[in-house]
Amino acid sequence: MSRATLAPPVTARDHIQGDASAAVTLVEYGDYECPHCGRAHPIIKAVQQRLGARLRFVFRNFPLTEAHPHAAHAAEAAESVAAHGGSDAFWTMHDLIFEPQQDLSDTSLGTLAGQAGVTADLVLADLAAERFVERVQEDFMSGVRSGVNGTPTFFIDGIRYDGPWDEESLTSALERAARRAKA
Repeated sequence: MSRATLAPPVTARDHIQGDASAAVTLVEYGDYECPHCGRAHPIIKAVQQRLGARLRFVFRNFPLTEAHPHAAHAAEAAESVAAHGGSDAFWTMHDLIFEPQQDLSDTSLGTLAGQAGVTADLVLADLAAERFVERVQEDFMSGVRSGVNGTPTFFIDGIRYDGPWDEESLTSALERAARRAKA
């Protein structure tokens, strides 16, 4: 049986937490309005804590706009924050969006951007101008090429992971992959 692989591989273009030399890489295709992604968010944070420097985490946008009407703008707002504030601001915005995951209106996204250190007016102007639509679409299409059909979808070292994503199961799968990579 052929397993889906990540296309394209992780590059500097991606949003990355952790070092490129980490023992294992976890990629998530996620949707900021998806309740499953919202449930996965604290699990990913816990797994990152457990694995520390051995884990590199990558987030790619996969907004399911038919089911989640605010998902695309949330992804675009996060991209805007990254463009204006850098990687740390992106990850702050990422966490701010997922942690309450309630009101994802443009006004609320602007407020969250301000909390992430980027002026709300800049982000709202980018949303109005559709400045980051193409960037989000590129992530989405890479997900389609990688066999993503729902969110969250995870890849461990470039191979789609279809197992359970509770903390213990995901940590075990990542540790097994790290051992394989080391062998």
